[in-house]
Amino acid sequence: VIGSASKKDSHVFETKQLRGVLHRAFSVFLFDESTGELLLQQRASTKITFPNVWTNTCCSHPLHGMVPNEVDTPKEVADGSVMGVKHAAIRKLDHELRITSLDASKFKFLTRLHYWAADTVTHGPSSPWGEHEIDYVLFYTIPNKAAIQEMNPHPDEVDAVKWVTKTQLVDMMNDPQLLFSPWFRIIANRWVLPEGTGWWENLQDTMTTDKHCDFVNIHAFDPPKEHLGGGGNAGPMFEKEEQQSKEGDEMKKQGAYGKIKTHKESKIKQLLHTDEVWSALTLLYIKPLKSNLESEFIHNKFAPEDLAFCDEILGKVSRSFAAVIRQLPSSMLVDILIFYLVLRALDTIEDDTTSFASQDEKMKYLLNFHKTALVDPTWTLEGVGLGDEKRLLEEFPKCQSVYAALGTQSKRVIADITQRMATGMAEFVDKDLGQGTRDTSEYNRYCHFVAGLVGEGLSRLFAASGLEKPSMASELHLSDQMGMFLQKVNIIRDYLEDYVDGRAWWPQTVWKKYSLTGDLGYFANPATTQVQTKALHCLNELVTDALELGPDCLAYMSKLQCEEVFRFCAIPQVMAISTLDKCYGNLDVFTGVVKIRKGLSCKLILKTNSLEQVHETFYNFATSISRKARKQKSKGFVDPNYDRTIKACDAICELTIDAASAAAASRRKSSLALPVALGTTVFASYMTWCYGGTGSSGPQFRLGALQAEESQKVLRGIVLVCGAVFYLNSPFASSEQKTLKSANELEPKLKKV
Repeated sequence: VIGSASKKDSHVFETKQLRGVLHRAFSVFLFDESTGELLLQQRASTKITFPNVWTNTCCSHPLHGMVPNEVDTPKEVADGSVMGVKHAAIRKLDHELRITSLDASKFKFLTRLHYWAADTVTHGPSSPWGEHEIDYVLFYTIPNKAAIQEMNPHPDEVDAVKWVTKTQLVDMMNDPQLLFSPWFRIIANRWVLPEGTGWWENLQDTMTTDKHCDFVNIHAFDPPKEHLGGGGNAGPMFEKEEQQSKEGDEMKKQGAYGKIKTHKESKIKQLLHTDEVWSALTLLYIKPLKSNLESEFIHNKFAPEDLAFCDEILGKVSRSFAAVIRQLPSSMLVDILIFYLVLRALDTIEDDTTSFASQDEKMKYLLNFHKTALVDPTWTLEGVGLGDEKRLLEEFPKCQSVYAALGTQSKRVIADITQRMATGMAEFVDKDLGQGTRDTSEYNRYCHFVAGLVGEGLSRLFAASGLEKPSMASELHLSDQMGMFLQKVNIIRDYLEDYVDGRAWWPQTVWKKYSLTGDLGYFANPATTQVQTKALHCLNELVTDALELGPDCLAYMSKLQCEEVFRFCAIPQVMAISTLDKCYGNLDVFTGVVKIRKGLSCKLILKTNSLEQVHETFYNFATSISRKARKQKSKGFVDPNYDRTIKACDAICELTIDAASAAAASRRKSSLALPVALGTTVFASYMTWCYGGTGSSGPQFRLGALQAEESQKVLRGIVLVCGAVFYLNSPFASSEQKTLKSANELEPKLKKV
């Protein structure tokens, strides 16, 4: 729980919030033990959202600031007590049905579902209203109907009530004349009604055991087709449109991906960065990264169909990283490709929070992966993960086929890193990470397992290929630091996604220094100056912590000698430090996902051909962070991490200033070329125009044909354009002015001349 919102704001579906605001809810199912009947209600026709629909006994929302408290902590959810939600249920049963005799402690909490639905049936395809909820499912049994004889439905809330048997409910749901709420249809069809395993059929077990309880996972569902759309024209969030009845979004990634806003600059602002636009065009059409996957060596060594699948699925699960892998030398390209896919498969198992019956089952799959998936050519895993990651596990034998054809050293490295990473993942599977890692030691340990080990594995594969020195295999510390740098940047950027998903990584020993409520979600609603200040203090400390790994990353890259291997390592590193710069002092981190511009990404990729270029990039972004910190301080912002941040930036700048200075000098030299060339061309054209050619009668002066005022305008125009181009390409122009150097601004002047 990250805050509160009004009932209206939570349910508005519009362009800026396609599915409203994700909020908590509960659904009560009240059963008569003597007859086995379930109490349904028909929502009042006067309700704004989903009027006239039949649904479960009672459904509403827990509220902030209530007595007794209706907000449950992560610990209370984990142990299944959820007394906050149960108190809310008691309140609403009284309000809607005038049922006052139930005991909150006797509710059975079963699980949670994450669903959304636009009320298009009531308000049309562009409905401004809908639901987007984490719904807590509660069962309650009474000995007979006399136990709630006080029931008297509120006419503004309920039009009718009805006790039904299981058979009667099925008949009602099959009646096209009757409307049912989308959340009720999901719960009923998934859990309540199934033959043999349904909660209703096994009501005694459901109420007296934890056989059907799942307090860990939040089960995700898209609505029935008729409830897609709404004011935000929202499509499926969790499922393919053509597979609405199946679980899982086949086109989405796992976790909280897509649940929250992504902060992007407008297209107009991006286009104003003309150098980045040119870089994008260059990378796409003029000088793309070359793929070496079609080499004869690769085609002769690996099964073509299996390799084609590996290449295809690589592009699906990581489009940005795929091109970086494909440009590697053919002698090691497939080794790195398979290493990536194996670890991606392992990561898919770790990230799946809904498909395993228990955490023990998940840990079993993780710990055995290296000796099952990598050894057994028939091993597959069905129904785990989403989208392309799910497909990767289901068709893993194709990856295993290519893995089996790798060299002995490569297979040994991949199996070793896979086993050690799985062991580390299993260590964290059973931890309560709703409030982040315990301390910086645990934070670093997790980053080592999931990223530092990747760095080690890569170094060993580089050495085994012969493209790098054998000593690279022993660079364990630098390899670890390089991987941890990338992971920490991702963790910083993904604060809100991870928090919403219930598996956060920010260390408590850091954020608890700043959270006044003692909750990690304190920062997720930075509506007041006090919260904003504390949030930035926390963010800047974590950014600085990651920044301190920069010198080791540079040291690692300085040891590489193969151009393609260098580029493979450098591209993620320059992306990471640019993302740190984007995150530093940026409150957007707490309200969505912050990403750098795509054009900037292309520009950075093009500048990873040498250590000098990478040094220049690190210098520029370290300087930018330092400048931001100094600017904040000059405006009176007191950051307890200021000195540490400046020190970390200075450490990077000291290592990279030579390359940055050389690059600046080169730019100053080249910046003179354009205005000089343009000036010379314009002057020559002008003189030719003025004097014409040199014929038998000698030069013919044409300027006299113009009036003096017009000729002065022409000359002023020439001076203006040449001067503007010279200035904007000079080292004297500010970065803001250079950003405005676009054809849109210069073209009118050129046309006028």
